[in-house]
Amino acid sequence: MSIAPDAGKAPDRTRSRGTDVGSVIAHHQAVRSVESLATIDRPPSDAEELPPSKIYHPLSPHVLALLMPFSIFGTLARLGLQALTTFNGQSVFALAYVQATGCFIMGIALGMRAPFGRYYGPLYTAVTTGFCGSLTTFSGWQVDVFDSWVDASHYSRGGLQNFLDGLTKTWVTLVVSLASISFGVHICGLFAPYFPAPRSPSRGVRYALTTASVLAYAATFPAYFCLPADFRHQATAALLFSYPGTLSRYLLSIYLNQRSKYFPLGTFAANAIGTALLGLFHVLQGLPSSVSPAACSLLQGLGDGYCGCFTTVSTFAAEVVALGGWKAWLYVVISWCAGQLLLLIIMGTSFWTGHVNESTTCTFIAT
Repeated sequence: MSIAPDAGKAPDRTRSRGTDVGSVIAHHQAVRSVESLATIDRPPSDAEELPPSKIYHPLSPHVLALLMPFSIFGTLARLGLQALTTFNGQSVFALAYVQATGCFIMGIALGMRAPFGRYYGPLYTAVTTGFCGSLTTFSGWQVDVFDSWVDASHYSRGGLQNFLDGLTKTWVTLVVSLASISFGVHICGLFAPYFPAPRSPSRGVRYALTTASVLAYAATFPAYFCLPADFRHQATAALLFSYPGTLSRYLLSIYLNQRSKYFPLGTFAANAIGTALLGLFHVLQGLPSSVSPAACSLLQGLGDGYCGCFTTVSTFAAEVVALGGWKAWLYVVISWCAGQLLLLIIMGTSFWTGHVNESTTCTFIAT
């Protein structure tokens, strides 16, 4: 049992001194400072009491390379889940499944940060930043909410119903995402002790994995140019831009997340910029003078691939849960309002001046 350093003061049980966000969430605590949230994206370090040989610099080639295939896997999982859960008469909007799945896996990974470090540190960043960050999408959520406000699908309903639809997509996404993070951490705490720790990969295996990761992303280029053109807007264009989006978000988190004492500035910047870019791509796809099928597919790929991977709900939700208190609410409100305001300026003004259609007018396949 630990003894308080000052017997005259009650121990502080609401704030964690540790930097392990998974432990903070598992114990229903809050981090002491925003700097502690940097561990969500970075590979495990000496804070997990790892030997120097198992500590990787955040910009290590092994870390950056492993982000490549996991960005691709996350993008494919998002597109697949959206296609699977989009059907006539659906009761739950498709992105809810995407955000819940990504946040649940993120919660499990956060709880296994130390085991990941003992096995192979870059794999932790690949799962959290690469896979979960690419599976979930903040920009897609924001555009989905804005499309509800303006009734982009032209349903036979009034303004009140449009407002309620956008409001529902807002709070349901928040609740589902935050709950999935906590549930993932809880499930990890229940089952992780029963799984034996695997042996760390040898030096040769690590370099082979890094090489295979680079080749996996390189394969997206021939996939885009050699497969049939009707695959481009469905997947291959998105895969082409997946890693650049993930890498942009990762670099912003590395260099900016500790610059503010109120909330993670890097994640906020990635989500805001990515939302603005996705709104711009939607506007370009709705121009009355349609762009070419090739350009339309590239715009779709930039939206699904670059913006989808550049923005994230899983990291955002983990940061909100770990922040706790008024800082968490401040972060949520500023992030959501910034996204909607940017879309109002970019998409709203374009729609309401009559120069752009609310739905896509360009075609993906030449006729």
